[in-house]
Amino acid sequence: DIILTEKEVKMKSALSVLALAGAASAFVPANVEKAQTSLSAEKVPCFGATPLIGEPVFIGENYWDKITQEWGSAETGTFIRAAELKHGRSAMLATVGFAFHKLGLTLDKISPHEYLSVTQNIKFADLAAMSPLEAMKSLPAESWGQMFAAIALVEIYELTHKEGKVAYDETVAPGLQPGGLTGDLGWNPLGVKVTDRRRLVELQNGRAAMFAISAWVAADAIPGSVPIPLPW
Repeated sequence: DIILTEKEVKMKSALSVLALAGAASAFVPANVEKAQTSLSAEKVPCFGATPLIGEPVFIGENYWDKITQEWGSAETGTFIRAAELKHGRSAMLATVGFAFHKLGLTLDKISPHEYLSVTQNIKFADLAAMSPLEAMKSLPAESWGQMFAAIALVEIYELTHKEGKVAYDETVAPGLQPGGLTGDLGWNPLGVKVTDRRRLVELQNGRAAMFAISAWVAADAIPGSVPIPLPW
């Protein structure tokens, strides 16, 4: 039997630890650097700042920067602006229809037809005697389907068309590409020159209409909820 002295045992233990340390270090990269990700993208300009007294004021600038730099990109901002534009256009149509109904400019006075739906026995005069909200609730399912179909056609047109033509050569629909949805349908039968001022006016009118239709619907649904005198 081989008898080791205490000094030899300590020496072998130290060598074993050094060998294990050397083996483990073989799996560690020679130069380890902490990866750093930079999200400091360039600031994306936002069209449509609110023109108040003096210089235009950019309301919500911090969130715009987050949407276009941290959470998304410039194409995300294009989509957000298109969404605002579409909501504004819808609100402008809604305010005109709501005001016409309240002022008595209804279809029972101008339509050659008496009935909206003969099968459902719904007359234009009956709808005119109701409030705008009650009239909408009284519409049959077919009417809602027609409105949905009309909106869907407009959306599908924008998704599939580019510069006024169907994009057959695109593998991805133009509207599904980054920055593809802009709100510009390319429909300008009067040939109106589109300037930045006209674009700004449309945005501002759309924003005002969104506030207006929200207040009108609230006042119609809950009397006294809007402490503002209305013209009807």
